[in-house]
Order: sequence, then structure tokens, then C-alpha cells
Amino acid sequence: MGGSRGIGAAMARRISLLRFGPMLLAMAGAMSGQAFAAETPASLPPPLLATKHVEAGDLDIGYAELGPAGGEVIILLHGWPYDINSYAAVAPQLAAKGYRVIVPHLRGYGSTRFLWAQTPRNAQPAALASDVIALMDALKIERATLAGFDWGARSADIVAAVWPERVKALVSVSGYLIGSQEASKKPLTPQAELQWWYQFYFTTERGRAGYAQYTHDFAKQIWQLASPQWKFSDAEFDRSAAALDNPDHVAIVIHNYRWRLGLAEGEAKYDALEKRLAQGPTISVPTISIEGDANGAPHPAPAAYAARFTGKYQHRTFTGGVGHNPPQETPAEFVQAVIDATRL
Repeated sequence: MGGSRGIGAAMARRISLLRFGPMLLAMAGAMSGQAFAAETPASLPPPLLATKHVEAGDLDIGYAELGPAGGEVIILLHGWPYDINSYAAVAPQLAAKGYRVIVPHLRGYGSTRFLWAQTPRNAQPAALASDVIALMDALKIERATLAGFDWGARSADIVAAVWPERVKALVSVSGYLIGSQEASKKPLTPQAELQWWYQFYFTTERGRAGYAQYTHDFAKQIWQLASPQWKFSDAEFDRSAAALDNPDHVAIVIHNYRWRLGLAEGEAKYDALEKRLAQGPTISVPTISIEGDANGAPHPAPAAYAARFTGKYQHRTFTGGVGHNPPQETPAEFVQAVIDATRL
């Protein structure tokens, strides 16, 4: 108690987190990773371990890093309800090619934590994309190739559109995903609205409570619906589902989907950025967009967004029953797409 005298409880907590948090989280991640390694079937790649941490913006970000420190940087961004292990097979292959590969847990996932208890658990797109810039700044990365799917693709798109000088190339599953609250007001066809059932569920208190109580069951159902032909194992799912036990996860997910429908406020510091995103900015950096031929999640048709990419651009459809999570479902093709993007 004497250590917090005169500085307040909140400051004491922050000092404690900054002094001991990264060490404790790294130890926990290593222990968890050892347990998974012992149980992982031979058919699965070794898990990625987010044993590194850096204070960036509002967060202490946990991330995995592979490859040479001086290599060309690639940042891989996961989506919901997945985690960094979507890249468990991708990251080592890229590292073996000489790239420095950074795979962070998004806010509300895994070992990433908010620095302050009073910080809003905000998941509006501008906040998530700003986390990427904050991470790059904290790690002194001037420029990187970004690749992502789902939430990760949206953040990568935003960074590429707003901060093109920071992005060498982009790989985006489902292409152009930049939207706005205003755009979300427009109703879709009944068939399209049906695919967003969970978004409407999350607008209710029953939905929030249901997701909090059945997080893992809910996530597994989304995996199955989004990738109906992907035969993932329980072990493969379980090691990613562990990242959903983050204490802020439920709040982040609920806020993300409520914000999209205009039912939750964002933070004023992102207002200018959201106004810019609402204009649908084009993306000029070299880009490869990807779609799976069996993607069961809501996604736009490639022809609908091709014109949004004004620089060097390619689209690839991964065939053979590939769903919403191409890096995990077909890692070799995803690796090649990333390498090819860096060479466009």
C-alpha cells in the first residue's frame, strides 16, 4: 500500500502493469504454449506464442514475432472469432523466406490488454486500425506489408487507404471492407440480412449475455458457418478459442457490432477518421485481394470492389472448398499471395 501513496490507485495499477505485466503475460503465454504443444496433433503446425509485448496507444499489445530482425516487415492481422493461430502455418513459412513477421492479438484477444481501466472498450473500425499504426510506431516500423481477413482485413484496408506511406503492399481477404455507420443504415435483401443474424443478436442484452456465457460454443458455430467445408479439429479450435477468454473480449465484440448499426457511441478522437472513411477512400498501394470459393460469411462480390483499388491490383479466388479463413485453411496459397504482393 505504501507504494501507491500519493499517486493514486489507478497510477499504481498502471505502474504495476508496465513493470510486471509483460513478464507475467509472457510467462503465461509460454506455459500455455507448452501445454498446447504437448497436446497438438502431428497434423497441426506448432502454435504461435504471443510472448512479446509493447505499449502502443491505449494497449499493451501481445504479439508473436518470427524471422530476422532486419527483414522486410509483414504484419498479419486476424479476425473474429479467431486469433493469431490463423497464421500458425503462414508465419513460419514467411519467416523462412527472410521476412520479419509480426502477428498481434487484436484488442480484446489473447494477451493484449488495455493500459487503463477507464479506457472505453471501443471496437469501432477507426480504433482497431489506429492500433496497427500505434503498433508500428512503438516498434519503429516505418513501412510494412499488411495482410488480414475479417476484422483484420478491414483494419489493413483502412491503414492502406489513410496511411499509404506506411504500407508497402496489402493482402485483403474479401477485398474492400471499409464502411461506415451511415452505409450500414441501408437495408439489405432478406437473404443477405439473414447472414448477419449474430449482428442483430448482439444488439440485445440477451445476445450480450448469451455470448458471454457461451463464448466458445458461439465461436465454434461461427467457424462452421463461415467455413462450411473446412474440417478443423477440436484441438485446432481450442487453441484459438483460448484467446477469447481475454477479460475485455465480450465487451469489444458487442461494441463492434452495435457500433456498426449506430447503437453504440465511438470515441470523439476518431471522429475525423470515421468521416474520412465514410467517403469510401480508394486504396492505391499494391494489393492482392482473396476470396474463398466456399466462404459462408457475409462478403461482397469481387467485382463490386475492384474499382476501389487504384494501384497495382490482382484478385485471387482460392478453390477447393476454402471458406472465410484462407490463411488457416490453405496456408501455402496465402503465403504465396503475400510474397507476390510484396513484389507487385
